[in-house]
Amino acid sequence: MPLDPASPKAYMEKVKLMYDMAKLAFETDSTRSISLLLDSVNSPTLELDHDVKITDGYHNLSHHGKSEKKRGELKAIDQWHMRQLAGLLSGLEGTKEDGESLLDRTAVLYGSNFGDANAHTCFNLPTILAGGGFRHGQHLAFNTANNYPLPNLFVSVLQRMGIETERFASSTGSMRGLDFA
Repeated sequence: MPLDPASPKAYMEKVKLMYDMAKLAFETDSTRSISLLLDSVNSPTLELDHDVKITDGYHNLSHHGKSEKKRGELKAIDQWHMRQLAGLLSGLEGTKEDGESLLDRTAVLYGSNFGDANAHTCFNLPTILAGGGFRHGQHLAFNTANNYPLPNLFVSVLQRMGIETERFASSTGSMRGLDFA
């Protein structure tokens, strides 16, 4: 019997399937670029296998009004999403291509369109960069009062891909502290 597309189980299986398909597409060299949108506006109330009971969809919870209960539910959902991302990264790391891991040859950028979804702010965006031949294992934090340009990260990624550029959008150069491996 098919799953209801609006069901929590169907949503969670769809997210897992998207990550599996991304890994497979990179493994088979079917594409060099993948963009995934994890739609928080239309996500159902998830049923996670742990102590936190989720009472609403992600979008409604993101308007938490600083409620600790809602923030705890968001944290549980975000942790589930991070486990899915970790699965993709582990799969890419475990796949070898010409003597290197596929993760070393693939830049994975994960982020959000809001720095604070509750306030709808679109600055100081949380962003993760994995793989792609960069030196990792660090957290780069910048002055939140003087917003550091996210396009600087894109300049660094473009340069790592062999594209000779010093600027992208509102960048001021490449990203400070992000070195090639």
